[in-house]
Amino acid sequence: MLLTVFSAFSNEQIIEFLKQQVTDGNVFTDPETLKKQSFSSKMTSDESGLALAYIEVKSTRDIQGVMKAARKFHVPVVPQNQFTSTVVGADGVAGSFVLSTKQMNHIKEISRADSLAVVEPGVINGDLDKAAREQGMFYAPDPGSKPISGIGGNVATNAGGMSTVKYGATKDNVLGLKVVLADGREIKVGGRTLKQAFGYNLTQLFIGSEGTLGVVTEVTVKLMPIPIGTPTMGIAFFDDMTKLAEAVAEIRISGVYPTMLEALDNATIEALDKYEGTHYSSNSGAMLIFKVDNSIPEVVDKLKELMNQYGAVNVTVTTDSKEQADLEKLRRDMLPAIFAGQNHIMEDMAMPLSKLATMMDYIHQVGVQKHLKIYVAGHAGDGNVHPTIVWPKEQKEAPQDVVEALQLMFHETLKLGGTISGEHAVGTMKNQWNNEELGEDVDQIQHQIKSLFDPMQLLNPKRKIN
Repeated sequence: MLLTVFSAFSNEQIIEFLKQQVTDGNVFTDPETLKKQSFSSKMTSDESGLALAYIEVKSTRDIQGVMKAARKFHVPVVPQNQFTSTVVGADGVAGSFVLSTKQMNHIKEISRADSLAVVEPGVINGDLDKAAREQGMFYAPDPGSKPISGIGGNVATNAGGMSTVKYGATKDNVLGLKVVLADGREIKVGGRTLKQAFGYNLTQLFIGSEGTLGVVTEVTVKLMPIPIGTPTMGIAFFDDMTKLAEAVAEIRISGVYPTMLEALDNATIEALDKYEGTHYSSNSGAMLIFKVDNSIPEVVDKLKELMNQYGAVNVTVTTDSKEQADLEKLRRDMLPAIFAGQNHIMEDMAMPLSKLATMMDYIHQVGVQKHLKIYVAGHAGDGNVHPTIVWPKEQKEAPQDVVEALQLMFHETLKLGGTISGEHAVGTMKNQWNNEELGEDVDQIQHQIKSLFDPMQLLNPKRKIN
């Protein structure tokens, strides 16, 4: 005998009520839009994750309306911004509302006097930086997705980037937030001051929470004055990534305060040569791209001295803005160069700085042991390493050797005191590692916090924590 379920409401009734609540934005229910917004390239587009509705909100009132409908009908809500998550953090959940804030894209204020900007979550990172630079300021966080990712998504994942070595990640550059909670209230946390010690630090709790505690409606960020002087940028080549990492460790504590220390192994350089038409791979086995804010001779000389101690060759520096832009583009093009024509998994471990060289060596050993080609690059200056494993396009599922290699690298990372998510967040792909990284007590507290903010478990279920 089959169990008969008598639903209280039809999907049509739910959608009708939802549309009544969304007065400024748009509600989409056509199959083409739902499939496009429910499935990223990392998920198969079957019906198991197809959303019930995709909503492009344009106001706080719209978000509150979506949450009202979600509570009434017990519908999960997946907050989405520019949909650039690399860890399946914003894909649809079956029968869910996908709530997109990308149309909330206004820069409300840029204040030189207070060194801050107030923006809506859909503002593109690079657009904010450009607008700030027009007033002699800049927005420091620069994830690889800078030209396409939104500030709201950066906040949700605590995005990092190339300048983290000097200016920190998103969490270090956010002063305040406005957030709509699951119960519909909009709260304000933090503010406009550089110091704030009143109450619990809820601002930092929401940063990196991946849409599981609330929906960000406004972000107040720090802006920095553009440094005086001409930036210096350069490249150097080392025998291998281990030697490069050892050099970076010395540079970090030398007092030169670099704004960029980016590492690329030989496999990555070869892929970039093919993609860009360059010829860097004819050098040694690992490439360091470095940058400092000015061209003070003592700083440049110190950099060269430290790199030479670790066997660097073909060290070149430039103050030419076009040449520097080309080097930055080279680093940002790393991912499309590697990904072209193959399936891939790019990982995101961050190490204590003293353990980076050890981890670089271990990743190489895993590749040899498992007979895998592993591309290794990362933000060496802050200990963040991105090993990417590839396999043939025609093989849809990750081969067992790939899975085992990732497990080995994750366990080694934790053993060395690192984290398996430096800047890409957790999403669906790594939430089963909470106990392993955080421990059972902290894992339990995480769930208690989730239940406090979202007792009906509506917001981005099964993401971040599971």
